[in-house]
Amino acid sequence: MKLSKAEKIRRGMMLGLPRPQAQQLSTLSTPEEIQDFVGRIPMNFEIGGGTALSVTETLKQRRAHCIEAAMVAACALHMNGHPPFLMDMGAAEGDVDHVIALFKRGAYWGAISKSNGAYLRYRDPIFRTLRELALSYFAEYTKGRKKTLRTYSVPVDLRRTDPKLWVTHPNFCSEIVDILTTAKHFDLVPRGQEKRIRLLDPIECAAYDLDEYKNPRKKKHPAHSWRGKKSGQ
Repeated sequence: MKLSKAEKIRRGMMLGLPRPQAQQLSTLSTPEEIQDFVGRIPMNFEIGGGTALSVTETLKQRRAHCIEAAMVAACALHMNGHPPFLMDMGAAEGDVDHVIALFKRGAYWGAISKSNGAYLRYRDPIFRTLRELALSYFAEYTKGRKKTLRTYSVPVDLRRTDPKLWVTHPNFCSEIVDILTTAKHFDLVPRGQEKRIRLLDPIECAAYDLDEYKNPRKKKHPAHSWRGKKSGQ
């Protein structure tokens, strides 16, 4: 179903977007275009404190980390007539979670994702299940030499949530954070296999150390995204 620009603007304004922001997102018609759009938003390094900005605040402040970009993407998908699904991917202790926006093309899942690194980004809609999709992030989801991705959640449908909590909230979107972290999660690593996961070698560490935006807080290895009441990159 392809919607007119006027209909997309109407849908955006019904969610609470100001007309200029609704018009801005109405130019995006495909997941690929939405991915390019959120990719061009400068990285949010949370200078001054942790954030979970709503769609309006993200567009206003022109900065985003993963959960913020995922909510913008979900809003744009919703304006195009698609379900606004988010998925949380849980990390091992010591690393941070990552949040993506989900979409389907036919029977296959894809993902829109923002990361300061090169690898935890867009996924083409070629995955038959969400487990397959989540596993596509496993090898590159790292901290130091460790692969840290452990769980993925059920799709979180933002149509069941008041848009005031994620589209127009003026402050930290704590309710969305709580919904994502308490959603049902599934294990990715089979029982007994965690201790057998191979550490990265030096060339892999060097490759994963590539950033798009310079992180003023970065010491050695970049954080991937967001967890709980804090959000990294």
